[in-house]
Order: sequence, then structure tokens, then C-alpha cells
Amino acid sequence: MKTYMQRKEDVVRNWYVIDAEGQTLGRLATKVASVLRGKHKPTYTPHVDGGDFVIVVNANKVKLTGNKLNDKIYYNHSRYTGGLRERTAKEMIEKYPVEMIERAVKGMLPKGRLGRQMYKKLFVYAEGNHPHSAQKPQELKMD
Repeated sequence: MKTYMQRKEDVVRNWYVIDAEGQTLGRLATKVASVLRGKHKPTYTPHVDGGDFVIVVNANKVKLTGNKLNDKIYYNHSRYTGGLRERTAKEMIEKYPVEMIERAVKGMLPKGRLGRQMYKKLFVYAEGNHPHSAQKPQELKMD
């Protein structure tokens, strides 16, 4: 039996929509990262970007468990002295829900060129509508 190695020319990409309403942030991010990498396909090859496009809607309705709303802190630095900015998860979910999901997914993708290429196939929207209806995305259920 020969091992199948997918080539980038043979990749067939689908579009999926995931509704984040009521979903836990980490579990949602792992599912999205898995689809972006292509691990849900039998033709998965680690060194080829064989994943699909993912649209996440209702990002502002994602939930966090435990005390994370007040305890989890997101850091940014402007690279200037004293330029460290801290935000709690509560602030992030109110003002920047899209960035919150994007950060969670990006941390689960491979680092380097391949991971950046996979990350470009992610589209996150705070509300329930999206401009990608022409691609006829399929609904992806969370387990």
C-alpha cells in the first residue's frame, strides 16, 4: 500500500459557516483550526495547505467558562517604552469580539509561512450576517 501525499494543485476547498452563539471559545477555536488545516479530510497532508475556508458568525455571543471574563488578560505592546496595554476578556468580548476569536484560532495554527497562509482563509464577523453568500457556504455543526 502506498502513502498518499496531496499536492497543492489537487486541493479542493469548500466554504463552511460556524455559528459561535453559545459556543465555548476554546472548543470553537480548536474546531475552526482543524478545518483550516484540513485535518477533517482523508487527504490531510501536514506540509500542504489542504484546508477549507471558514466563516464564523455571532462572534460577540461566544462564551467563556469559569472566571475567565474577569481573570483572562490580553496583552498588546506598541514596542515603545511603557507601551504595554492590557485588556480583560470582558472588554475584548464587548469591544473586539472578532479579534478575540482570531487570536484563539491563530495560536492553534502552525507557525511560519504555512500557518499564515491557513489563517487567511478565516473570516470572523461579530453579527449573524456575512458577505460570502455567493460562495454557498455549508453549515458546520459543532459536536
